[in-house]
Amino acid sequence: MIRKQILRYTANQRTNHWLVAILFFMAGLSGLALFHPALFWLNNLFGGGPWTRILHPFMGVVMFVFFLGLVVQFWRANYFIDNDRLWLRRIDRVMKNEEEGVPAIGKYNPGQKLLFWTLLLCMVALLFTGLVIWRAYFSEYFGITTIRWAMLLHALAGFVLILSIIVHIYAGIWIKGSVNAMLHGWVSRAWAKKHHELWCREVTREERPRSDPPLSKKG
Repeated sequence: MIRKQILRYTANQRTNHWLVAILFFMAGLSGLALFHPALFWLNNLFGGGPWTRILHPFMGVVMFVFFLGLVVQFWRANYFIDNDRLWLRRIDRVMKNEEEGVPAIGKYNPGQKLLFWTLLLCMVALLFTGLVIWRAYFSEYFGITTIRWAMLLHALAGFVLILSIIVHIYAGIWIKGSVNAMLHGWVSRAWAKKHHELWCREVTREERPRSDPPLSKKG
């Protein structure tokens, strides 16, 4: 029997995603509290200034570890293919929700793929620069010039990451069915065919029941 819906994300994948999301908001808010005096009041969410300074780097490291779990599961699906370039040329039709005639794409569209690699780059930059400026453990091994550059790059990577997540949230809400897929895991076949036709073909081909072998004729 062929299902009417398609599994887009397993329970483990959805759990991993939401853990990263929660840790992102916690690390982001604590980072903003440390970034500028005007945002110092955010320290109250974490028990005050000292606790914010202690918890922020640990939350960042844990977030990176869980994010690697997503990378391991989804990096192959985020490789660019020829249709992606053609899809980008017709991005205006996609923005108008007029996807007829737009080249078929895989599990993720080019925008999602760009976001994936941007997030990975920002996460790696935040990890290494964060280690350099982590006073309790690592900063003593680096000179003041290196630490200053690391702080600048850390802030820049954090800024790009926050903007990217805002775009991610907006796109997820704008494309109806995307948020539901990450909450419940399933999407309709019509949704999959409209937004990710190549992926839909691949999945439905795997679900298609095998036909019974033809009966041999007795002579």
